[in-house]
Amino acid sequence: MGSQETPLKLPLKRCSVVGNGGILKKSGCGRDIDQADFVMRSNLPPLYKEYTADVGTKTHLVTANPSIIEKRFQNLLWSRKVFVESMKAYGSSYVYMSAFTMKPGTEPSLRAYHALADTSSNQTVLFANPDFLKSVGKFWKRRGVHAKRLSTGLFLVSLALGLCDEVMAYGFWPFSMDLDQQPVSHHYYDNILPDSGFHAMPEEFLQLWNLHKTGTLHLHIGHCTEIQK
Repeated sequence: MGSQETPLKLPLKRCSVVGNGGILKKSGCGRDIDQADFVMRSNLPPLYKEYTADVGTKTHLVTANPSIIEKRFQNLLWSRKVFVESMKAYGSSYVYMSAFTMKPGTEPSLRAYHALADTSSNQTVLFANPDFLKSVGKFWKRRGVHAKRLSTGLFLVSLALGLCDEVMAYGFWPFSMDLDQQPVSHHYYDNILPDSGFHAMPEEFLQLWNLHKTGTLHLHIGHCTEIQK
């Protein structure tokens, strides 16, 4: 997906793009997120009951980076059961994978595809168009985002802006303190930091904030109140 061909009925109306930032903790945004017509999530995030008030339960598209298949599920070399069971949290969603962007990502992506296909999963694996991913990277680099690789969250926002009439972004906050000077964990489910210099999260956030100010998307960075229809 990311080319002329897409299995989706376009345009989508209201889309929630859910990052995994710790700013979601105690946000109460779950209901707002789930009110969208289409919900996108990043990197197979946990949707346990303890988190649903803040992050919601609905998923229509979820990304699965090859590195997650490799690290969290041991590349699916020994057992596929844990992976297949964990994927049930995302319902009958699309699973979006960058299988062909870099050679090391191809094998784990194909293993994940076959694991779901062989178990009659109700999910559909979509492989990202490498040209689309490259063009998105170049687009943001021209606008000042300099990093080894863009975050999956910014890719998802870019995708949503091309597919949706209205984009609501949640869980994007790269700082260790919130607006009330309270500490914020890196993710809503843990505080494990990424490798230094791999992503340029403050630069990405600045771009999202600029899009918010121009009305291109709505960026939630605090507590949620019910969306007015």
